[in-house]
Amino acid sequence: MAKTKSKSTNRTGFVAKMSNMTDTNLLLTITVVVFFVMYVGAIIFLGEGFLKPQTFLNMLNSNAALIITACGMSLVMITGGIDISVGGVVALVSMSCAVYLDYNDGNIFGAILIALAIGLAFGLVQGFLVAYLDIQPFIVSLAGMFFARGMTTIVNTKPFNVAHEAFVKLKDTRIVVPGLGSYNRLGKYVDAKIEVGVLVALLIVILLFCLLRWTKLGRAFYAVGGNMQSALMLGINVKQTKFLSHLICGLLAGIGGFVYFMHVGSGSASHASGMEMNAIASSIIGGTMLTGGVGNIVGTLFGVLSLTTIQNIVSSAGLDQAWWTGITIAAMLCLFLVIQSVVMARKKHK
Repeated sequence: MAKTKSKSTNRTGFVAKMSNMTDTNLLLTITVVVFFVMYVGAIIFLGEGFLKPQTFLNMLNSNAALIITACGMSLVMITGGIDISVGGVVALVSMSCAVYLDYNDGNIFGAILIALAIGLAFGLVQGFLVAYLDIQPFIVSLAGMFFARGMTTIVNTKPFNVAHEAFVKLKDTRIVVPGLGSYNRLGKYVDAKIEVGVLVALLIVILLFCLLRWTKLGRAFYAVGGNMQSALMLGINVKQTKFLSHLICGLLAGIGGFVYFMHVGSGSASHASGMEMNAIASSIIGGTMLTGGVGNIVGTLFGVLSLTTIQNIVSSAGLDQAWWTGITIAAMLCLFLVIQSVVMARKKHK
């Protein structure tokens, strides 16, 4: 009898804890659980290739730029906006840096400045138009996307690989992660390695997590996205907050563009095609609500990993056709949108 009461109390306590969780933490928990379920399922059903640490690290290597741009997207979405120009900015940065290094005998420091300047320029202009002229962020960023793609082709039309010696060394640099290596089929131990861009992406995740959690500006982002009128009554400068969210998003798109450039090592007008949609999808899967006011940067990181995991599962299952990946991503988005609707219903019920 006592054991039955104890079990009942534990269940009641667990339900109470779940019901008392904030929307942000609840969605983050769901995202993390879904990711681990998918990854464990991949290990069980698709072989031990997913069990190797390098497989997981390769997900980070391939998507460091997406992690950075998705984090910027999450900031804007938390304030109730959206920015679909980030993919175009990444492509423009990549092409501009490639031309600067290869055709103009530039240096890496100058290329980094170019990337930051392009990102800041887009953030400044779009942030001003959205925040101070009250133009819809979708329209502004749509114009920004077309402009960035057009400017990319003006900078250079032909795709090419960068042969700049210092840049090639930076691109090929790998950082050994101690203790995560594995043995190959020949019995030789192979170190687990990550690219420089992964460190940049993880550092940005940490910085933005701290910004949202422990700073006045972070609380202002949530307040503006949750209820703009209430934010005004609390004395928050709503226009400035919206402007800063777009400014940071533009800056992160510039940084993401250089990280993407370090990964691909080339310039092309077709680079980062669809990245803005992947960034939005990653943010939603990571628990950021389209309506604003709810989101978590750590969730965005797991959103990118979940998106990549499902793509790897589809590919490993032999479904190499592009539409299968699109279908599975659409199914995931629908699932998380339904979850968000349930959370919103729960919030209204409270």
